[in-house]
Order: sequence, then structure tokens, then C-alpha cells
Amino acid sequence: MYSTVKSGLALTLALGTIAGAAAPMVMVAPASAQATFSDVASDNWASPFIQELASRNIIAGFPDGTFRPNDPVTRAQFAAILLKAFPNAPRVNTPINFADVPGNYWGLQAIQNAYATGFLAGFPGGTFRPNDNIPRAQALVSLSNGLKFAGTQPADSLLQSYTDASSIPDYARNSIAAATERRIVVNYPDVRFLNPNQTATRADVAAFVYQALVSTGQVAAVQSPYIVGQVAPQPQAVNIPAGTAIPLRYDRADRILLAKNEPQPTPITLTVAQNIVTSDGTVLIPAGSQVSGQLTVAQNAAQFTASELTLANGQKIAIAATSDPITTTESIRRGANTGTILKDAALGSAAAAGVAAVTGDRNIKAGEVLIGTGVGALAGLIFGGDRIDLISIRPNTDLNLRLTTTLTLPRS
Repeated sequence: MYSTVKSGLALTLALGTIAGAAAPMVMVAPASAQATFSDVASDNWASPFIQELASRNIIAGFPDGTFRPNDPVTRAQFAAILLKAFPNAPRVNTPINFADVPGNYWGLQAIQNAYATGFLAGFPGGTFRPNDNIPRAQALVSLSNGLKFAGTQPADSLLQSYTDASSIPDYARNSIAAATERRIVVNYPDVRFLNPNQTATRADVAAFVYQALVSTGQVAAVQSPYIVGQVAPQPQAVNIPAGTAIPLRYDRADRILLAKNEPQPTPITLTVAQNIVTSDGTVLIPAGSQVSGQLTVAQNAAQFTASELTLANGQKIAIAATSDPITTTESIRRGANTGTILKDAALGSAAAAGVAAVTGDRNIKAGEVLIGTGVGALAGLIFGGDRIDLISIRPNTDLNLRLTTTLTLPRS
């Protein structure tokens, strides 16, 4: 009598009271209210399966806040879990009374339901052996049979996934092959070892049952390296819509001076100043990525046109984006001090030639000039008078980009 009461108490605490079961009346908090278990760390291999089932009140923890993932599961306890997980499973058998399951047994209803729905069968002599620990192979066969899974490939071919396939009992081979095909099988610590005759733990059963619910479309899949045959999701390309702003900075100078008659575009590379993120904080373009393009001058306005984005990991992506036109000017007059003019500034080639012509300073350092038109090409430009008006760009504010077309970040 003591063993029966003890078994009923354990299952009530672990699974929640089953209607009509003759088990002790012990009240516990609903599983959904228990977000975590003290003995199931977030990096525990079974954590996603356990937490998802607990949130659905299919399994529960113990009053001390534990789940006891390594404890064995009996056939009666497994039947109770099946009743919670698949309450609407159709009946295929007429319930029978097993010789070793008395009418007042706490798990009677769950056992009769597991038999009636085809999940579990009895043994010769009309017994059920409710207190026997259930082996992993038997748990998988139960789920496969109860959910009417049938393999579409030869069993021997599917079972090649397991290094220890030879230890699978003959009665279980077809059902485990079907379970494998439906990705119900979860093997820890080595996905290649089924360990079919090893007692199923509470963690094992949680994983099997959750995968069965995934296979029948009742819950969303979780990612785990221990699911046999799981195909890792392919990262999807991400589209950043046209109109998205990309803030930039230029580390070489605080100002860029261009002549209004710069004859050719001036190549330039700028740095992404801030992370470009999704609404949930996922970084799409990390700060520090490089944007290459060119500064062009037309109708007395300068504009940056981007052509290539180089992400922080070195991946290069074509980009179509422009800054707003910049029309701010700065006048350089004859006799001006070139040291003052050029402080923290970078010049386009024509701007450099114009400054040299107006100030008479022919010694502008090459490092102060942006790469652009060669000196020979400047020979035809005419600079005269007492001043030159240059387009003055503050790159850290004026050259911020806006995408002109959708930017597609390829799968990584």
C-alpha cells in the first residue's frame, strides 16, 4: 500500500493531478507559472523541451522547484504524460482491465487511455507492469504507434543514423525508423547513439514528446544539435528598405573642400558611424563597416554616391545610396594663410589647385588632397582673381546616406 501511495504522490507532484485518479490531493502551482527549474540550467540540453512542455502544463516540477531531469519514468507515468500531451487521440482499442492495475490505482485512467488509443500495450498474461521503468526504445515505439507514423524509406536505411543500431530490438525497428524519419528521436550526449535499451529519463521523455507534438504540427520546432535528422534553418537574406538612413563619419578630416569645377568624381571611403538594427535590436550593418563611393559636383552642389558596402567581417555588398546635395560654400581669399585653411581639411584636386593659385602657396602637401583628378588634367582649369569659392562639406553630418533602392544583405 505504501508503494502505491508513494508512486501516486510522485506523479501528482510531477505531472499535475489527473481527473478521476485515486492519487493524494496535493496542490502544486501550475507548470505555466514556473518559468524555470533549479536543476535545469538554461544551457541544459533538454531545457527547451522541458520549458516548452511545462508552459503547456503537460509536465511539471516538484514542490522544491526541481524537475529531476535524470530520474527514470515508469510505464504508468509515461501513460499519464501521454494523456496530458494527446488528450484527443482517437480510440482504436476497447479498454481492458490489466491484472496488475487495480481499480483504485492512481494511474488507471491514464493506462486505460494509453491502451485504448494505441500508444501502449500490455504483456502476456494480461499485465501492464505499470511500475516498470520504460526503456527509450519502448517510449519511441509508443509515440510512433500511437500517432500512426509509418516510414516512407526502408527501416535499415533510416536506422543507419545510429552507431548502435544493432542493439535495437526487432519489434521496435520499424517504429523507431518511422520516429526517426519524423524527427522525434533526440539523443544526448551523442546524437549518433540511440541507447535503445537504456531507461528513459524525464528529460528524454520531455524531448520525445515535444518532438512528437512538433511532428503533428501542434507546437513550433526548437533547435537542438541532439535531434536526429534535424535540418538546421538556412539564414534568410535580409532586405533593408529604400529610404533607410545610414549615418557616416570621415576619420581623416573634419572638412572636405571641393571646387565648383571639380572635373571628375572624387573617390572616397567613409565609415558607418552607428549600428543599423532591426526593431528588435538585431544588428544588420555594424558600426565600423566601410562605405565606398564618390563625391561628384554638379550645378554648384556636391553629393556623395555610395557604390559598395564592406561589412565588418570583410563581406562586400553593392549598395545604392546618396547623401543630400551640399551647397554650403567657403571663400578662400588671396593672402590667406594656407595652414589655417587646411587645418583639419581634405581637398579635392581642383580645390587644391585653386587654393594654390589664389594664395600663391605651391607647397600644399599631398596628404591634404583627396585622391581625385591628376594634376595634368587640371591644366585646362582657369583660376584667377582674388578669391575662390569652394563647396565646404562637413562629412560627419553632410554625407549621411539614404538608400535609394532596397539593400539586400545576403545569407551569412
